[in-house]
Formats: sequence, C-alpha cells, structure tokens
Amino acid sequence: MTNSPGSPATVPLSHVAPDGAARMVDVGDKPITARSATAEGFVRVSAELARAIRENSVKKGSVLEVARLAGILAAKRTDELIPLCHSLPLDAVDVLATLEKGRVRVTATVRTQSRTGVEMEALTAVSVACLTVIDMGKAIDKGMSVEGVRVLEKHGGRSGSYSAAATESEARA
Repeated sequence: MTNSPGSPATVPLSHVAPDGAARMVDVGDKPITARSATAEGFVRVSAELARAIRENSVKKGSVLEVARLAGILAAKRTDELIPLCHSLPLDAVDVLATLEKGRVRVTATVRTQSRTGVEMEALTAVSVACLTVIDMGKAIDKGMSVEGVRVLEKHGGRSGSYSAAATESEARA
C-alpha cells in the first residue's frame, strides 16, 4: 500500500502490509544503539487548584508526585497502549511535574539501548502524567485542559538527533 493518489510522493508505508493490514515494522536487522527522547506537555489549571497544589492540600494527595509516578509507569507500558509500538527495555525514565503560573508542566526523558526509538514512551509518560493531574484536581477545577504535548528532542538511531523549534511563547520569553 502507498500514499493516496496525487500525494507528493508515492512511497510504501512502513506499517502497512502488502494486503493493507496494519503491521509492526521488523527492526530485527537494525543495530542496537543508545537512544533517548524528551517530551513535554501542560495542564491549564485554575488559580484555586494551583494554590491547592502549591499548599499540597488536594484531598487525593500530592498531585505533582502522583503525576510523576504515573508518567513513569505509563512509559513502561507504552507497548500495551499503542498497538504498533515495540516492547523496549527502558534504561531510565525521568518525569518531572512542576507548577508554573496557571499550569502544570510535565517533562519526560526516556533512555534505552535498543533498535528503535523511545519517542512514544516519552509522549505516553507526559500524556498520562497530564491526565493524572486532571484526575487528582478535578474536584477543584473541572475546566482543566491538556496542551502542547510534543517531542522536544530525540537522539540516536539512523535519523540522528532532532530538537523542536521554540514555540511562540518561548521565543518571546
């Protein structure tokens, strides 16, 4: 199967079998290399919830710590959640959840020695940590939203390194 007719380049799709079925890519012949990825995401929170997080008075417990732990657990289970992801031996998962003005910022860095990258593990860690912030704080703030989930950087593998461009708000700062 290829891209749709009329698309700029008609190339075989890596995750589609000749019969059109979705498939996991065979990475068995790729070399094992050091790989890492860092992702970020944000949860918009009300002033009331921000105050409760800062004072550690949310009834369910420490929002930032529970979110951090949820992110670590999520990274380890990415292959169970994303159908075509490979199971990877993770060497390290670092998740940080911090309270900023009007939002919680979550970053995750994942490292492995493997045949494929860990971008999905970093994104899954951030996404689940952000959802955990919502779960922990929903009794105080029902209007929270997750924003800006993206890969900040990745290293290793055939495609080398990638660093995301600064967002408009980062460029203005």
